[in-house]
Amino acid sequence: MGTTSVNRRDVMKRATAAGLLAVPALGSLTSCATGGGDEEKAEKGKKSAENPLAVKKDAALQVYIFKGGYKDKYARFVSDMYEKKYPDAELDQKQTVKIATQTQPRIVKGDPPDVINNSGADNMNILSLVQNKQAADVTDLLDAPSWDDPDVKVRDTFVPGVVEMGQFGSDAVYQLNIAQTVYGIWYSDTMLSKTLEVEYPKTWDEMLAVCKTAKKKGVHGWTYPAGHPRYMFFSMYAMFGQAGGRKQLEAMDYLEPNAWKSDAVKAVFEAYEELLAKKYVLQGFDGEKAHIEAQTAWTKGKAVFIPDGSWVENEAKATTPKDFEMRVGATPSLDKGDAMPFGTLYAPPGEPFLIPEKARNKQGGLEWMRMMYSKKAAQNFFREVSSMPVVKGAIDGLDLPPGVASSQKAIKAAGDNIVIAFFKEWYTALWNEEFNSVVGSFMNGESSVKEAMNTMQKAADRVAKDPDVHKIKKA
Repeated sequence: MGTTSVNRRDVMKRATAAGLLAVPALGSLTSCATGGGDEEKAEKGKKSAENPLAVKKDAALQVYIFKGGYKDKYARFVSDMYEKKYPDAELDQKQTVKIATQTQPRIVKGDPPDVINNSGADNMNILSLVQNKQAADVTDLLDAPSWDDPDVKVRDTFVPGVVEMGQFGSDAVYQLNIAQTVYGIWYSDTMLSKTLEVEYPKTWDEMLAVCKTAKKKGVHGWTYPAGHPRYMFFSMYAMFGQAGGRKQLEAMDYLEPNAWKSDAVKAVFEAYEELLAKKYVLQGFDGEKAHIEAQTAWTKGKAVFIPDGSWVENEAKATTPKDFEMRVGATPSLDKGDAMPFGTLYAPPGEPFLIPEKARNKQGGLEWMRMMYSKKAAQNFFREVSSMPVVKGAIDGLDLPPGVASSQKAIKAAGDNIVIAFFKEWYTALWNEEFNSVVGSFMNGESSVKEAMNTMQKAADRVAKDPDVHKIKKA
């Protein structure tokens, strides 16, 4: 793979409400997967207007779905579509919370599933898969006619950012997302407007004031899943951008020296340190289901705010009161001198899917994904999980639940001020492991702001200096 690069800053300037992503250059790739062989793959079928991806109609297909907040019913809908069109094909859909544990050994062996929803804490590092030539280029899917309109290519049905987020330095595309994810500070509008009689805080001083008011009424201002402290990133990341601008975020992405020791990072950590010092944070959710426990405490009115993603409306629906009026709020401004305004939003396309290079039924996998991006499947996705699909216009005119409606409103308000954590995609362990450990210790009061910054910087420096880790280079 070459070193073609895209200027990230220019693309971000052209971003629409969903935020286009730009992809810098990837260094030369080495090493290949072992095992498997073309003789094990299904033969292609006959290409036609009805079968544009040349699917072999009786070839078996296996799909692995992450068993997270979205569950797998939305994917089962797609599988039902596939079985209806190809009744002679045996389709096996599985779900698991251990995507890497269950699928990566099979990829290495050369006998992988045909479609993988590479999500969750145990997800595979997509950059490593690309480097090892284990992820297939899905450009054929992008250039195929869409399910709904043969005159429109699949790539032209997406909101901005979906294609770009699956690129790693060339025109090839190795993963595609299904959800338009909105991260931020989630809250109950009923709690704010009726119980506390306040408005959503636009500055950190206002945030502290709301928490003080809540405390007087016996309610914590915040909660978070201590067992999965990386959730704090969902609120902190946009604040890093607000305080330090895109230069700060780029410094993190490109593993620049002292990126995590800047005044902007310090200001954000100090803001959360004040929440802790004033005992505004409800803690104690330490287990594997910590995110569910924290969300349940929140929906039961024990805390006002929680850092989360737009899947929370579906994941917490069983405990959410009918009059809860779930909302997502942009992160408050820290100072009048902030580089980016209130309304800046961390909202990347999310919930990625990929097809392994050694998949036995690659054509069937591409076809399954083509169906997933139909308006019918996208609308079902919305109905099942209360999140926005990436298919343009799919949910226009539909009645939207409060969380989805507020997500759309937040994206529109953000405009070009959409921020994307590229390092989280490129160097997975820096978020899954290092940030998780650092912020966990910090939120537990076991490390200071300075110690948290230093530890995170050392981790980034270690990745930057590791000769076995291929780096994304700044254009």
